Amino acid sequence: MTSGAGSRETDLHRRLRQLPSVEELASRLHDLDRGDAVAAARAAIAEARAALRELAVGGSQLADLEGRARELARPPLRPVVNATGVIVHTNLGRAPLPPSALEAVAAVGAGYSNLEYDLADGSRGSRQAHVARLLCELTGAEDGIVVNNCAGAVLLAAAALAGGRELVVSRGQLVEIGGSFRIPDVVAQSGARLVEVGTTNRTRVADYSAAVGPDTGALMRAHQSNFRTVGFVEEVEIEELCSLGVPVIDDAGSGALAPGLPELADEPPVRRSVAAGCAVVCFSGDKLLGGPQAGLMVGTREAIDACRRHPLARALRIDKLSLAALEATLRLYRDPAAALREVPVLRMLVAGDDELAARAEAMRARLEAGGVEARVIRAGARVGGGALPLLELEGPVCAVDPGELSLDELTRRLRAGDPPVIGRARDGWLVLDPRTLDDASAEAAVGAVLAATR
Repeated sequence: MTSGAGSRETDLHRRLRQLPSVEELASRLHDLDRGDAVAAARAAIAEARAALRELAVGGSQLADLEGRARELARPPLRPVVNATGVIVHTNLGRAPLPPSALEAVAAVGAGYSNLEYDLADGSRGSRQAHVARLLCELTGAEDGIVVNNCAGAVLLAAAALAGGRELVVSRGQLVEIGGSFRIPDVVAQSGARLVEVGTTNRTRVADYSAAVGPDTGALMRAHQSNFRTVGFVEEVEIEELCSLGVPVIDDAGSGALAPGLPELADEPPVRRSVAAGCAVVCFSGDKLLGGPQAGLMVGTREAIDACRRHPLARALRIDKLSLAALEATLRLYRDPAAALREVPVLRMLVAGDDELAARAEAMRARLEAGGVEARVIRAGARVGGGALPLLELEGPVCAVDPGELSLDELTRRLRAGDPPVIGRARDGWLVLDPRTLDDASAEAAVGAVLAATR
């Protein structure tokens, strides 16, 4: 060993000995739960040791141990302030739940419930009974069940109606539904044999008709939720598809149940698909419906019963907390006006300029009072979550000048805050979009910016 190497090794050991013990560092975190404090202290010290060893060969400087331990002690999954203007933000948990859904989750989760118990006769019941009547009432279907997400609903429908047989789909609808999951992959897992008809941009009813044979289990329509094909295009209306005399599975995507909203004009109404005679219509609970993650399935009594009895139904079943939230959300749709008031996704979708301008101006004024340059400008928000890709929701936003900080540094500090604040960038400014903020979260966003720029 050279003298230079020995000196570095000696210095490394000296620095390592200067680190506090786990018990000593945990004692500084006395305001935290004991178990969390010890685990965070152990992890922070392990990181510090690794950093010091890297420092011996030119690595980075050691960070504040107590601050790092407190950061590690925070729950990995925690609330954030969504100031992006993306309403159904997949990375930020998609749809915020209505107050009544949160109350239902708390009530059911706090103790026991009649999840699978028939209170009338004291026998075993079905968890599906809690939402089946509501689904039929809201969609006009003969029957309905719920699974854990829409991809699961499509998988179950394909397996129950076309497993071991042919499932006919237009080439233009072989979409990727997010997370690299593709319709052909879902169909393959169902045990059905995929039959492609038509072309990428044009499929006619004759294409489906020519493909139908004795081994056809079902036809499937998959809504282009997260993109649109425009120009020289043609697709078959759901009524024509159902007229071919073969069971039709309709993947309607985002779950447009609210009637009469111009913003939802590009989404296929679930009621229309049911009225057309689809065997099963599948749609999401946590997108435009504004509820928890769930895959809703409505349709004919015979087809839904086949799905209910299929072995996959057990593997894909919805949990009790999501079921409670979904039931409460669906109840709101009995009164369209109540749904617009109470379902956050719908409320944000139809928010008017006056409301948005007032919130953006209040944010600007408080930031200016705190010495941060800000202005109210107009910008476009998005629905997100793979829904309504062509719809741009323009409105007033609050744009913040990062000042002496770079925009990257400001957004890093905001992400590191409690709660983290997530905005978006525009021309070197930070945009805080009031569409995805209420008054309380707008106040939190402004407070975080003021703290980050001091």
